Amino acid sequence: MKMKSLLMYLFSIIACMGILTSLSCDLNDPISARLPETPVTPAFAQGHGGLNGPHYNLNIIGVPKDKTADMDGNQGHRIFVKLWGKSKIMLAEGEDFQVLDANGTDGDGAEFQLPDPFPDSDLVSVYVVYARALGTPGGWSYTTTCYEDENGEVVCSGDTLYLERKHGQPKFRDVSKELLTLWVDTDDDGVPDTRVGLFDEEAYQYFWDYDNHGLKLAQLRFYPVSEDVSDG
Repeated sequence: MKMKSLLMYLFSIIACMGILTSLSCDLNDPISARLPETPVTPAFAQGHGGLNGPHYNLNIIGVPKDKTADMDGNQGHRIFVKLWGKSKIMLAEGEDFQVLDANGTDGDGAEFQLPDPFPDSDLVSVYVVYARALGTPGGWSYTTTCYEDENGEVVCSGDTLYLERKHGQPKFRDVSKELLTLWVDTDDDGVPDTRVGLFDEEAYQYFWDYDNHGLKLAQLRFYPVSEDVSDG
């Protein structure tokens, strides 16, 4: 049932492609439709480095002062994080993409819901993530995918996403490995040796550890494109 719901959601994105001529569309209200029989073929856009076609946008906004407003249940496509220092973005598995808590500057962090990228329990994703740095040139950030297990032990990936806002036109790049998988050490020799997928263990709390150094805006785009991320 979980797989069927996810595929129906992805098909709603594909259907949106035929309805709108603009690059993006509203993915918060999936429509019921026949399940797709073939995956979406990626088409690279000119200039910005991303893909053409429908997508879900998430803007991660660095702010100089902590937010105090209650942002639980917030349906905007943005999350606020500290402009300087670390913030947590908790990750929850769900049937669609939603910002559940937009405030990443408080004690419990932000929360973002996203579908299981690997519903078949392999490392072939049903969507990809692209990222770019925006805002005033000069800032950068590090984002690392982590989990906390049932014993409270935190394990973070050996891969870290580095984004820097340089001068010139910002370009997207594929960051699916950094944000949808963890490169972990399984034999305790201090060297990562195994790649595991997001939500691989139901009992674990997954999150993105966001370490900001003045980056005002990191933009993520999620596209319904399959990708094999199993290689190291």
